Amino acid sequence: MSRTPEQIAADRARYEEHQRKGLQNAPKALPAPSAIPAAPIADPIHTETVPGGWYWSTNLKAGDTIRIAQDQGPSAVAMIAWSLADTSERLNLPDTVKVQWTTAIAKGRVLFSDMGRVMFSVTEAASSAHDGLVGGSNAASNTRYSGDTRNTRDNFVLVAGKLGLDRRDIPSALTFFAPVRVTADGAFVWREDMRQPGDYVELRAEMDLVIALSNCPHPLDPNPAYEPNPVTVTRFRLPVPADDLCRTATAEAIRGFENNSMQLA
Repeated sequence: MSRTPEQIAADRARYEEHQRKGLQNAPKALPAPSAIPAAPIADPIHTETVPGGWYWSTNLKAGDTIRIAQDQGPSAVAMIAWSLADTSERLNLPDTVKVQWTTAIAKGRVLFSDMGRVMFSVTEAASSAHDGLVGGSNAASNTRYSGDTRNTRDNFVLVAGKLGLDRRDIPSALTFFAPVRVTADGAFVWREDMRQPGDYVELRAEMDLVIALSNCPHPLDPNPAYEPNPVTVTRFRLPVPADDLCRTATAEAIRGFENNSMQLA
């Protein structure tokens, strides 16, 4: 049964009122984007270069931070994650967007699991030009390129197989350095003007995790050539500040960290 314009307007008004009340709970404003170039990492634990078209998977301990740096030219890096303790708990982008009232993944935000717990804190981000809505490339989206090309879906299927998982265990991917936004009429658009040379993001693991990264062109990237550049991933650890913004920036983040604490209790 189709809905009338009046019903749609009433639903939108209820949503906007719910959003207004939710945003009133935000105790702090988010900071400005992180400066470019990124500060040197004093004591890296591991540095990995992910070539264009390829993938990489690793385990992270709670408290580890990874910097994903677009330091060799434009690329788009898709990421998925599972709890190391129980891989049925996975990165959940719909909840990440919904409960924080924004699609902009920026410094001070957190990334939620499907259990309402915080998997990552976004401790640094030089932009919010990241996509949590469209997902990564696949064989069909890569038909626009000539020759054989690797894609994110197949990369993640390979990672899942190596972990003893399968296609059903692959959650929606968050793609860094993919400036996708939504127009007023609901269309996805690529905002090339949001891309910045030297862009990077730093994510602190808030639980023990296994993550997978895929360095393949985003399906909405207008570049007709398949030419992803290598990206650098560096793992390191830093003390968590007492006034850590990610833990207090929103009421939803506070509840998410409370859920983390209950899991560890």
